[in-house]
Amino acid sequence: MFATGIENSIPTINNGKTRVDEMEVCGHYERWREDFDCVQEIGINYLRYGPPIHKTYLAPNKFDWEFTDLTFAELKRRDITPIVDLCHFGVPDWIGNFQNPDFPRLFAAYAGEFAERYPWVQLYTPINEMFICAVFSAKYGWWNEQKKDDRSFVTALKHIVRANIMGMIEILKRRHDAIFIQSESSEYYHADSPAAIGRAEVLNQMRFLSLDLNYGRRVDSGMYEYLLDNGMTREEYNWFLEHRLKQHCIFGNDYYQLNEHRVFADGHTVAAGETFGYTEITRQYYNRYRLPVMHTETNLWEGPHGDEAVKWLWKEWANVLRLRNVGIPTVGFTWYSLTDQVDWDTALREKNGNVNPLGLFDLDRKIRNVGRAYKQLIADWRNVLPAQSVCLIVPIKKIGEHEANDDDAAGRHLGDTGTQANNANTSDDGSESRGASA
Repeated sequence: MFATGIENSIPTINNGKTRVDEMEVCGHYERWREDFDCVQEIGINYLRYGPPIHKTYLAPNKFDWEFTDLTFAELKRRDITPIVDLCHFGVPDWIGNFQNPDFPRLFAAYAGEFAERYPWVQLYTPINEMFICAVFSAKYGWWNEQKKDDRSFVTALKHIVRANIMGMIEILKRRHDAIFIQSESSEYYHADSPAAIGRAEVLNQMRFLSLDLNYGRRVDSGMYEYLLDNGMTREEYNWFLEHRLKQHCIFGNDYYQLNEHRVFADGHTVAAGETFGYTEITRQYYNRYRLPVMHTETNLWEGPHGDEAVKWLWKEWANVLRLRNVGIPTVGFTWYSLTDQVDWDTALREKNGNVNPLGLFDLDRKIRNVGRAYKQLIADWRNVLPAQSVCLIVPIKKIGEHEANDDDAAGRHLGDTGTQANNANTSDDGSESRGASA
């Protein structure tokens, strides 16, 4: 799956007073048809894309689907397969922030309503970069609740991951063959000196927390103590172990030059640049979760020579091929995003209007050098890779095929409606609706 994405981050800053809406500042609300033209110009069939949750989810049981109806109808008409990103770094004002204990229930209702309205959608990233969202919102104090303590971080993390799982449950009730592609940051912490080894080890355990909880994997003993010391109850922890939806997932991971960190003896960190690289860090995650892999985000600034991003694209693609060649099932690659972004040079902490030249196209929708290179890469490799992996086929149905085929993944007929929503015997927390078994 060759993919790109349309950036839909919506965190709040200034103690919730200011909304940073990347779709707005990048002009997508007005130029969405041009953006879809750009997707097709590159030859991309998969698009990480989602409705702006703060404009769509207006109150409990109240939704405004007007913009989403327009855009998703057009994606369907063009045969562009969306990987639907339902929550990207922020929530509607009426929900508040990720400290709200009602967020999981409210998000699950939203995910269910979306899946009910667009039954032809199969691929989802319910909540984008759960770990980064919790860290930036409740550990670094940058976004949303802007907290800076461990208890707030654990609170945000458990709410975000529980919301992700409950959202998957609601989607599976309506689309039994839904596939969930996590988009999670892949991190590594390098000790600068022997005195920093302990802290680096803690951080290298902490980086797995969101995925451990999401996949129902028991966390390391040190992290178990950390979670319980900072507000997670045993009952809450056991809930994650009991709601294991790993069999419906592809492990999608994101890698940038800032994903590796140098840790010093006093605990502070700085960016280490590309030290291990994507292949080695992804191998660590794969050995832990044993799921098919998709490279779900990367980019680099187009610098003064105009070829910096092109070289990075080639390097990341070489890393993806290396994963496949050593036997790690790798099913997709993504340059993120389609167009340039705005104010990511300050991690969206300030609204300065700085355009970051990271896209396949600039904000005038003119193709960049990396866009031309990605177009050529797709043309060169599209027909080669499937023949190398005959036994590794992601069961993705073509758009429109869902309505004509009501059998589940095991070939069992689901009846007149073709949905599990009408057939499942489900408890209030969804514990019995886990979709098809592994």
